[in-house]
Amino acid sequence: MEKDELIGLFKKYREGRCSEEERALLEAWYLEYNDKDVLEMSPRRVEAVGRQVFRELPGNHFSFLRLGLGLTAASVVIGVLVTVAVHFWVPEPRAAKVADIVPGSNKAVLTLSDGKRIVLDEVGNGRLTGNIVKSEGRLMYDGVGGSGNNVISVPRGGEWQVVLPDGSKVWLNSASELVYPASFAGQGERVVELKGEAYFEAAKDAAHPFLVKTGRQVVRVLGTHFNVEAYDGVVRTVLEEGKVQVTAAGTEKILVPGQEAVLSAERLSVDAADVEEALAWKNGYFRFNDEDIKSIMRRLSRWYDIEVIYETNTPAGGLNGRISRYKSITQVLRALEATQSVHFKVEGRRVTVLK
Repeated sequence: MEKDELIGLFKKYREGRCSEEERALLEAWYLEYNDKDVLEMSPRRVEAVGRQVFRELPGNHFSFLRLGLGLTAASVVIGVLVTVAVHFWVPEPRAAKVADIVPGSNKAVLTLSDGKRIVLDEVGNGRLTGNIVKSEGRLMYDGVGGSGNNVISVPRGGEWQVVLPDGSKVWLNSASELVYPASFAGQGERVVELKGEAYFEAAKDAAHPFLVKTGRQVVRVLGTHFNVEAYDGVVRTVLEEGKVQVTAAGTEKILVPGQEAVLSAERLSVDAADVEEALAWKNGYFRFNDEDIKSIMRRLSRWYDIEVIYETNTPAGGLNGRISRYKSITQVLRALEATQSVHFKVEGRRVTVLK
């Protein structure tokens, strides 16, 4: 590929006109330097780094190649050259040769207090019943009405957003369920129950605290932004904005922004959080921070609705990277295989992890 062609390809990428194959060229491989490092390098230094990366690949990192706005033209061209060279140098992964599996999408079932079930992804936009309105992957409550509890269930391979009757916004991840009152009128506390994972933007109302129950834990807030993940026996609460009180295992902890509470084996602990990683799913991508392959595959299995089995012992060590949740499973597995620490075999919706 000539230099002018590479520049043209980069321009198409920046303008969002790339084909899937062209995007794969530019996004599939990760140079082990962040944007700040690259911006501070001269074109000659970038070229030297590119050659070094090429010699050392395969490495243990992957992600989209993020070509920053501040890069010099020479740096951009060199970065693209290195990316394309790596693409053709690495053998095509076995995962790329199988039938593809599409990512998750807006899917959910609403169960009303009278037992009526509405498959939300199968009905059109507009008023569903009473004060409930559907609009493009989101459910909203228009005015006061209803009694008892409603339930939104999101299957594997799905996600959904709901604006509760009090105006609080909730984003639900795959394999999750939210139980909430059809109306908060007359209630001293606004109580919802969660299974799975959700991001909350609780509406401010000092007189009526907002509580999220996950079985073994209660998060109490007045108005704030936070994420609760309650999969696989561990409950992780990450605070982005405001203040929350987490109560579990006979202990109360107050979180400030940038902290997380982790409930595991009946012990509640507080530490600094990687907020970007915790909120990645809500923002449309996977973010792996020294994460082991079993943890990664649990996330992929929920989002792509796949079965995962392990042929041998899992690879040691963690992986780091970032990739869109809206890529196909082939593209995600291709990025993982590029680390050369793990390989996959795909048969239907079953993914076997090979060492």
